[in-house]
Amino acid sequence: MDLERSPLARPFPELPYIEGVTLRVARARYKDWDRADLTFAELTEGTSVAGVFTRSACASSEVELGREQARLGKARALIVNAGNSNAFTGVRGREAVEQIMAQVADGLNCEPSEIFVSSTGVIGVPLPKDKAREGIAAALQAEPCGWEEAANAIGTTDTFTKGASASAMIGERRVELAGIIKGSGMIAPDMATMLGYIFTDASVEPGFLQEMLNKANAATFSCITVDGDTSTSDTVLAFATGKAGNTALASWDDAGADAFYAALLSICRELAHLVVRDGEGAQKFIEVAVSGAESDESARTVGLAIANSPLVKTAIAGGDANWGRVVMAVGKAGEPADRDRLSIGFGGTWAARHGQPLPDYDEAPVAKHLEGQEIRIDVDLGLGDGRATVWTCDLTHGYIAINADYRS
Repeated sequence: MDLERSPLARPFPELPYIEGVTLRVARARYKDWDRADLTFAELTEGTSVAGVFTRSACASSEVELGREQARLGKARALIVNAGNSNAFTGVRGREAVEQIMAQVADGLNCEPSEIFVSSTGVIGVPLPKDKAREGIAAALQAEPCGWEEAANAIGTTDTFTKGASASAMIGERRVELAGIIKGSGMIAPDMATMLGYIFTDASVEPGFLQEMLNKANAATFSCITVDGDTSTSDTVLAFATGKAGNTALASWDDAGADAFYAALLSICRELAHLVVRDGEGAQKFIEVAVSGAESDESARTVGLAIANSPLVKTAIAGGDANWGRVVMAVGKAGEPADRDRLSIGFGGTWAARHGQPLPDYDEAPVAKHLEGQEIRIDVDLGLGDGRATVWTCDLTHGYIAINADYRS
């Protein structure tokens, strides 16, 4: 499938070297393509790990095992298979994952539980053990590669490689963070459909790293949507090698903890935005800012009802300032709302305030705003102090074209 590069794409950034991380790629040829589709990240001994995973009831074996492994807090390697999600494949699928874990563990002389595996692609096709075995053997012997090669190898219907970086000061030590991610369709919160990996040379205790990742995920990856569908394979993992030499962060009271979290939140937000910018068929990036809700969670739910509405998304695609569709989406969200307190705006221009259209509303600036690629919808419920921001993209004919031909 030849896909045009998204008009919302961003160039791949220069990512920092993370001491304790060695990247390699190989060709397992999980599909009929001539490209690297197996990524291997070797991690130094003592690396901490945290993870957040899909809430799908039909999660893959990779996710089920990953949840168990993340609780142990230790990692030595990451393997990512592209082109086959290995989900809904029963015992055969689990055996393939365990084979990979054992093979890599043997090569690194560590425990299989320290080998994390992710897979992405078509659901319902068992991961071929022979191709996985040969791919792992090739990856173990491959020359180290750069971030962009690794980011490209984890992709499926992505039209551009995605990466982000951040840094923070912990005491007198500068720590670096680098992240790569894939995702463009089957994107909905809890989490969004994607595989994302963040690496840092900071020293962070596993339990605290998990606490920070949970918090960052709630405000970023779980606030994006492309099509309202939640994948069986969603995974975000954070690895901390400890090679920066800082005093290990263990709680919010530790010096530098707030700075590190700010960096982690920044990189998660940027990676989340990149997934939306590569939404299948997307032409516009949409930010939905909800305020005045009874709680932050209520605001998030309302925001997602708007962001997931096909009627809202197609109106934006067509440049139609049909704010009545936003009213509809707020009303169906199932959260507290009062028609007579509701305000709606586009791009900084209010169309309706306190439950009724503005008498002097001029649609011209709104129409101009909707001609652009960066769209903002503001909703004030007028009930309380709860607020949230979610991100989505428009819905175009391109989405249908890609997904009608996904398996070819």
